[in-house]
Amino acid sequence: MATAVRPRPTSMMAATARIFDLSFSQMLWSRRSILLALLVAAPVALALGIRVVSLVAPPSVFRVNGGVIGGDTVFGLMVWLLYIRFVVPVLGVFYGTSLVADEVEDKTITYLFTRAIPRGAVLLGKYLAYLACTVLLILPSLVVVFFLLAPIGQGSIGGSFPQLLADLGILAAGLAAYGAVFALVGARFKRPLVAGLVFVFGWEPWVLFFPGYLKQLTVAHYLQALVPHAMPADSGLAGLLRAFRTVPPASWSLLALGLIVVGALWLAVRTVERREYVLEQ
Repeated sequence: MATAVRPRPTSMMAATARIFDLSFSQMLWSRRSILLALLVAAPVALALGIRVVSLVAPPSVFRVNGGVIGGDTVFGLMVWLLYIRFVVPVLGVFYGTSLVADEVEDKTITYLFTRAIPRGAVLLGKYLAYLACTVLLILPSLVVVFFLLAPIGQGSIGGSFPQLLADLGILAAGLAAYGAVFALVGARFKRPLVAGLVFVFGWEPWVLFFPGYLKQLTVAHYLQALVPHAMPADSGLAGLLRAFRTVPPASWSLLALGLIVVGALWLAVRTVERREYVLEQ
């Protein structure tokens, strides 16, 4: 009598790639992506308005204390205030917390877990899909903003191009860190979106405002510390950030962000592998 042959379990790497391929197109063309695409279009509209003003307004509009505000300074300010402090955390919250929560809400989590693949591969594949999707949303927006603002104040696009590359890397690091943290939140909590919004708009701004060591328990502390390092040394904004903030070395900030990504994903994978998801009727 022939014995039934059980299907061999798929390796973690192969299963992660399959989940990524399945999730990427669904995530990119989802309703959530359309709404967040409008969010990343807002800085482009603002940069376009600033460029129009620079063309039609008198030169004195872009002078402070007799000095010309260059396009690189305006660009750095937008990266710091709009992208790092708002757009990147919001993308991380709305995508990261939904990696597992959406499957539970749609009652498809058990279908994924009955496949002959490691449970952790489901989260890792969806996380990589999130990262690719958000990069495709936010980085083109940043490039357009750069080319709109760089010529202001007789700036040189070629001279500011290394700043653009550095800022692209900072935003990618921020998306990776916030996405990993909120993937863990989504795996552990029943209402992860609420917890994520409290963390981004409650905990982080409050902790960063006060001196002390609690700021080291935030993603924003290490992410914002990279901004002055990425800007030209003679930039007014870089000097302002160094004067009002304790800026750790760039190498330490990158190491801390890397540890956050690895640690949060490891905990999220362990949570998904051990937790029993009970679907509500």
